[in-house]
Amino acid sequence: MNELIPTKQSNEGEILVIGRDLHEFLNVGTNYRDWIKRMIGYGFSEGIDYVVVTEKVDAQKRARTYEQQNHHIKIDMAKEISMLQRNEKGKQARQYFIEVERRWNSPEMIVQRAMEIQQRKVLELEQTLEKQKPLVDFAEACMTSEKSLLVRELAKLASKQGIKTGEKRLWQKLREWGLVFKGRNEPYQEYVERGYFEISQGVKETSKGSLTWTTMRVKPKGQAYIINKLKEEAK
Repeated sequence: MNELIPTKQSNEGEILVIGRDLHEFLNVGTNYRDWIKRMIGYGFSEGIDYVVVTEKVDAQKRARTYEQQNHHIKIDMAKEISMLQRNEKGKQARQYFIEVERRWNSPEMIVQRAMEIQQRKVLELEQTLEKQKPLVDFAEACMTSEKSLLVRELAKLASKQGIKTGEKRLWQKLREWGLVFKGRNEPYQEYVERGYFEISQGVKETSKGSLTWTTMRVKPKGQAYIINKLKEEAK
């Protein structure tokens, strides 16, 4: 079948007709913008029957590209618009769309589209996994490590893996997430018991007397948890 009017497939697997291509085929006397506005006025709804798109056009008579409005029309709307023309071109376009739709719904085409959609999903998944791989490897490395880290050490390690953060910002995140107390750098007991943090305490003698110190370190399990939280917020 000769392609009288180009069609394309939407992400949902529907047939779409480009408004300007249909306008050109029908040899409409008025300009596209006025014509499509009149056609939409017959009762078609944006988001249901068509979507509006903005395209960049490289015009030979202009020094640079410009933008123009176009419409991606579902095939049922395209058939109705063709009928509204009440001429031979409109009749020809409607018959063409009916044949396109018939072939589109044939068992062979349904199987082919299903395979194409599956291949596209597999490719998208592979691309996503490839992007996440450094962070996944990092989280796994945290889980297998036996070393606990100071918050500033974890912040530096995260930054090296592409997660932009610093010690102060990471402390702020730990407080926002409810892992450590506000106003002091100590974790809630719940997260110590979960194995996220460990606390070291001691007494230091100074000229003003004894000073009790507390140091919090992030255990490997906590490192993985924090990295995953940072990764989710970065999406």
